[in-house]
Amino acid sequence: MPFPLIFGFFGTWDLAIIGFIAMLLFGNRLPTMMRSLGQGVQEFKKGVAGIEDDRDEQKPGDGNRKIGEGPQGA
Repeated sequence: MPFPLIFGFFGTWDLAIIGFIAMLLFGNRLPTMMRSLGQGVQEFKKGVAGIEDDRDEQKPGDGNRKIGEGPQGA
């Protein structure tokens, strides 16, 4: 399986240096960025759970009809 293109250009030390420079530039904003990212992931999970709960609460006959059946399921 081919690796993404970035792994072909940069080695371990190159990525470590890039990470260090990024920490120097964005170090003071990084905690707030990660906190907001975590809150976004939590909201996404709550939304997915809400959709699954809504699906589970449907009436038993609502989505279980086969194609071609009438409204009474006959």
